[in-house]
Amino acid sequence: MTDSPESIRIPITTDADIVLARQSGRDMAEQMDCSATDATLLATAISEVARNIVTHGGGGEVVLRVVDAEGERAIEVVASDRGPGIADLSRAMQDGYSTGNGLGLGLPGARRLMDEFEVTSEVGVGTTVVMRMWRSR
Repeated sequence: MTDSPESIRIPITTDADIVLARQSGRDMAEQMDCSATDATLLATAISEVARNIVTHGGGGEVVLRVVDAEGERAIEVVASDRGPGIADLSRAMQDGYSTGNGLGLGLPGARRLMDEFEVTSEVGVGTTVVMRMWRSR
């Protein structure tokens, strides 16, 4: 894990890394004086995308950072892998669609929990999810 005052990089390869990413997000939310509810929502969204990195992406990383825009602050989460990519991204964003044994709620669930959500994926290259939770929501 690499830290700077407002950025944390966490390699994701195991379940223990998912727990570390989740807790790091919760800690960052608490340091920004987010509500306990928002800290839990953020931690849950991080857990979902980090789980996808371990399960489908073959490892990757989660980067957490504080971003400022026009006087507002957000926690930005960038989760990326160099896995097989998602062949049908629009289908993967539908509740219930899963290529594994899961419930198919990971990406669409994370999207609902965050204020901003964007996913890009290229087959054979990997997947990147960028999501933000604004402090002033």
